Amino acid sequence: MPEPLHYNIPVSSGNQFIAEFPGNISLYLKREDLLHPEVSGNKFRKIKYNLKEALRLNKETLLTFGGAFSNHITATAAAGKIAGIKTIGVIRGEELGTDLSKTLEANSSLKFAHSCGMQLHFVSRQEYREKTTATFQQKLRDEFGDFYLLPEGGTNDLAIKGCMEILGPDDEDFNYICCAVGTGGTISGIINISDIDQHILGFPALKGDFLAEEIRKYSDKNNWELILNYHFGGYAKVNSELIDFIIKFKKKYQIQLDPIYTGKLVFGIFDQIKRGKFPAGSKILAIHTGGLQGIDGINNVLRKKNLPLIN
Repeated sequence: MPEPLHYNIPVSSGNQFIAEFPGNISLYLKREDLLHPEVSGNKFRKIKYNLKEALRLNKETLLTFGGAFSNHITATAAAGKIAGIKTIGVIRGEELGTDLSKTLEANSSLKFAHSCGMQLHFVSRQEYREKTTATFQQKLRDEFGDFYLLPEGGTNDLAIKGCMEILGPDDEDFNYICCAVGTGGTISGIINISDIDQHILGFPALKGDFLAEEIRKYSDKNNWELILNYHFGGYAKVNSELIDFIIKFKKKYQIQLDPIYTGKLVFGIFDQIKRGKFPAGSKILAIHTGGLQGIDGINNVLRKKNLPLIN
């Protein structure tokens, strides 16, 4: 079966040197954000084999879940359009469906998904919490018919398989591989394909240490740890310090970071270098997992707080 999605750059050629720090510590950024203009970064990796499986099973519809500014929703919608398969997005927040035109005008993520042909199905927050239950999923099948189910965030065994392709032969000489963590799928794939003498550091975008248990579902290696101090208050939470860092980073390196995942990741790496986390001579590779479309949602929050916008 031909691949339904194609890379824009070779798998292992996207490493960009960022900076050299005291102690001969060097930092590189793997530009996964450049893989595809609409299905970028780890979303490309997670969707790739799931989409292929849906087509193999002759499924006509791909259904998934997400919030109002979900990277996963927009990527799934774009991938479905490319592959010629119908997509349904179950969106948290039934109030968003009251006036769809108004919602789309104010929300660039949902507007893009809708423009790709995705059918948006809005549910209450209570219903959304039940999304993994058999009862709720059967209710969706009763309403929409048969579909291929892709979990929120896209993490499943096929997503892990895709994320195992993030690292290639050119990455074997890095001592540390660092990535942001949402549902745990991306880091699990990286851990599985990493050399045992490489150290994999995850920087969760959410509060708490529950993600360690999720990662252990997909990997039995022990060459990893989670750095829990850079969530900035929790998922989609930001402050002026983080925004200032993202703005200055782009100005200096001409690379856009997003405030949900990669901004927190790179901020955390810089801070950990200052704090002596990495031994002299360390060669660090950070994974840019894309997600730049989420900037619009954060900018809406920043406007209300009269804080500088991310451009």
